Amino acid sequence: MKILANDGIDAGGKKALEALGFTVITEKVAQENLAQAINNDNYIGLLVRSATTARKDLIDACPGLKFIGRGGVGIDNIDAEYARSKGIEVFNTPASSSQSVAELVMSLMFAAARGVYDAGTHMPTTGDEQFEALKKKYAKGTELRGKTLGIVGFGRIGRSLASYALGCGMKVIACDSHQSEQPVELMIEGHGPVHVKVPFVSLAEILSSCDFVSLHVPKQANGAAVIGKEELASCKKGIILVNTSRGGVIEESALIEALDNGQVAFAALDVFVGEPKPNAAILKHPKILSTPHIGASTNEAQERIGLEIASRVQDIMKINA
Repeated sequence: MKILANDGIDAGGKKALEALGFTVITEKVAQENLAQAINNDNYIGLLVRSATTARKDLIDACPGLKFIGRGGVGIDNIDAEYARSKGIEVFNTPASSSQSVAELVMSLMFAAARGVYDAGTHMPTTGDEQFEALKKKYAKGTELRGKTLGIVGFGRIGRSLASYALGCGMKVIACDSHQSEQPVELMIEGHGPVHVKVPFVSLAEILSSCDFVSLHVPKQANGAAVIGKEELASCKKGIILVNTSRGGVIEESALIEALDNGQVAFAALDVFVGEPKPNAAILKHPKILSTPHIGASTNEAQERIGLEIASRVQDIMKINA
């Protein structure tokens, strides 16, 4: 029983799968050669992250596949319903990376509020000669405590982010058409859990009233933006936007325009249209802090993802440990 983990898998997950009797191959196969490799080597399972896609043509070409697993939250790089119609199990690991993504969002908001990224870029090159000028430039930071954070999409990641933000003293509101208003649990060491109600409001209210907005939504139908030119025009002036969900849920060209005219103060992006070749204008914009899709890329999250994959494969293949 052979599995191709084409975008890699944590060592703990690989070991767990091997203990179940699988041979796990982690050597990367180019997308255009994937079907041939799966068939030639008789793989029964394909594991991917965000780099590899499993579309209809691949599914049709690989009748021997029993399952396709996505190490991460979304499955928009897999034609999941079509695969299931062909008898192929499709799964993801939604519970494993919530904390890591939430912590990245918090770090991006702190960095944006204090100019940390920009200062860290300029200090090594000009800090010895322009120290006072740089000190003056970054002397007007803002605190997160007391500010309002709007969370668009209140699933596992959104709720995890809310717990961190509430712990920092932020006011948190959210919008989500698929989730219900339920208290967020804050774990305070030595004091047990504290439950805080996060009110649900409309997207329009979030954009018009919040100091920070973080998006945690799936890829939209036909690649539509959740926040486009019209929504950006209605934002509270000076808002800071963070997107760690999917490239394109904030319309990139409209975002650049809103940054240039001052409607949006700053943006932090971990995801982009056209990955792995994002628009250079986005990457080079002085008011955008960008990271290369690393939301779930912590050692802890990858270990949890690997072990969750092993558990799902065990259930799918009905293997008794």
